[in-house]
Amino acid sequence: MLRFDPFRDVDSLASAMLGVSSGSDRAPRFMPMDLYKVDDHYVLSADLPGIDPGSIDVDVDRGTLTLTAHRSVPESSGVQWISSERFAGTYRRQVSLGDGVDTERIAASYDNGVLSVTIPLAERAKPRKIDIARTESTSEQKSIEHEPA
Repeated sequence: MLRFDPFRDVDSLASAMLGVSSGSDRAPRFMPMDLYKVDDHYVLSADLPGIDPGSIDVDVDRGTLTLTAHRSVPESSGVQWISSERFAGTYRRQVSLGDGVDTERIAASYDNGVLSVTIPLAERAKPRKIDIARTESTSEQKSIEHEPA
């Protein structure tokens, strides 16, 4: 089976420079993710297709959220690789959390190749309405009356 790949020469050069060959355990390039805010929490969604859920770790330490996952390579003894584009190895992504995050209530789930992490805001960081106290003036209030002419 032959395949046309216009980037083969670039990949070959990069592989030679980085010391990786086709069919080897290549290091993952990155873990794509989205991060957005909804009401009183943030949601982080990270693409991790083909990852064993048991290999996923979500840790918080000193204001840094660390996502780690591992994809294994299928047993390759006696295999002649035709194409090897899926990365194997350990994926890691770190996100700095602000002071306004409740790290005790962070929750995570993994479904259909997507890791979702819910990061709630701390009570002290949530927007709130400030009541304004009214004080009575001690000075005498005067009323102005208008007499009809």
